[in-house]
Amino acid sequence: MVQQVSDSELELMKLIWDNKGKLLYAALMDQLKAKGRTWQKNTVITLLSRLVEKGLLKTSKIGRRNEYIAVVTEADYQAAQIKTFLDKLYEGDAKGLVATLIQRELLTPGDYEELKKFWERERETNERDL
Repeated sequence: MVQQVSDSELELMKLIWDNKGKLLYAALMDQLKAKGRTWQKNTVITLLSRLVEKGLLKTSKIGRRNEYIAVVTEADYQAAQIKTFLDKLYEGDAKGLVATLIQRELLTPGDYEELKKFWERERETNERDL
């Protein structure tokens, strides 16, 4: 089971995922700075250590430098979080979630049509693979 992470930890994970799942510590700090984040070194190291403890990252030494490597893909993390969200708020009922999105106009008719086409393509692909 993929553990939930804090907003700050997720921000670091997104930077790592955006860099093909690997990032040297120095490059991570540069990217944080470019985003206007002025976190102290100890803060970033603590967040990275927590992500390693939670099993989302692993570290690799390249000379004297640390490289952080995602163990969990962004898609797998998203899927796990959606499952937790559905179970917690909708008792696993995806239809309830979709109904709320439509009722609150968070899912437009255009979005619905795109999703319908996506669903049909996926179903066709799965049928061909059988």
